[in-house]
Amino acid sequence: MNTLPTVLVLCTGNSCRSQMAEVLLNHDLAGRARALSAGTRPQPKVADGAIEALKLANLPTEGLYPKDVDAVMNEDIALVVTVCDNAKEACPIFPRPVRAIHLPFHDPHGEPLESFVRVRDDIRARLVPAVREALGL
Repeated sequence: MNTLPTVLVLCTGNSCRSQMAEVLLNHDLAGRARALSAGTRPQPKVADGAIEALKLANLPTEGLYPKDVDAVMNEDIALVVTVCDNAKEACPIFPRPVRAIHLPFHDPHGEPLESFVRVRDDIRARLVPAVREALGL
């Protein structure tokens, strides 16, 4: 049985962009890839705007919580995607070489729900195809 390639979406707080990217990748690439997300300095909870933006698109939000990158270091990561400049700079060294791509997105924290929806749609429009291409799917 083939195991799915695992994509790690890395951000600073793992409370918004990386969480939305994880959900979108798991939905749009279901059965072809598996996504995880983590942060270099995780926040206490996922942003309410991120949860609401995902719900508006009928995407699952159950069980989302910010994770430290150390919690996923033992995963067999095929691709790391950094979605903010801080995470790119602080990207950890993995136990083995891992392909990485950097695709920054606007941080909507403190902005109205419409900003979260725009970022969600931008992630779907740019990140999902980039991951599909990077993994050869």
